[in-house]
Amino acid sequence: MIVRDGVLIDSESIAARTISETLVDFGVTMSQREALDAFVGKSEKGMIADLRSRGLDDYEKSASYWRKNLFATFALDLKISEGIETLIQQLDAPVCVTSNNSHDRLKRSLGTTSLWARFGMHVYSAEDVARPKPAPDLGLHCLSRFNARPELSVMIDDSTHGIQAAVAAGVTAIGFIDPNDPRPNSEQILRDGGAKIVVTGSKELHRALKSLSVPFRSSECLK
Repeated sequence: MIVRDGVLIDSESIAARTISETLVDFGVTMSQREALDAFVGKSEKGMIADLRSRGLDDYEKSASYWRKNLFATFALDLKISEGIETLIQQLDAPVCVTSNNSHDRLKRSLGTTSLWARFGMHVYSAEDVARPKPAPDLGLHCLSRFNARPELSVMIDDSTHGIQAAVAAGVTAIGFIDPNDPRPNSEQILRDGGAKIVVTGSKELHRALKSLSVPFRSSECLK
């Protein structure tokens, strides 16, 4: 099973808020919601292109300020998504994390939580492959590490880029929506990207995985 870091932790809402706060100092107005819509699942190269089109001149300086703000906020506010830790602990299948984020950001976000130990060395960044999502490279990289067949594997992602990457890799794609996600069109966006199933929250994800015969150590539903 392949899962994106944004499914496991509430990092995207923090990233969007801190981007919005940082851009004000560089003459670019972008609300937290606009940042969430624009950047969820994007690689840094994609972010650079988007921000420059909005009139940002000095990306490197703004990115340095943003990362400082982002990592400080992670240290204070980052939480594991509700119910996800129990679900991951119950899984009786190989699982890895794939992310368009850098290894540094992954260590400063997911790496600060109790989930990090569950994945061991199987946390992969776009830095590990030639092309980020929506290319299939990250998913295929993960599958190769487990010698897993795509048609027998599942990928869970909360972004269009991730869903498209799963489809391109030949993996069953599950679109995940955080219950606190403010975007009313999230389900349609994920379905349009190619998600076979779209779920909201950990309970629905648990049921979806069981319906696909993903093995769990316990047969009980998450409470």
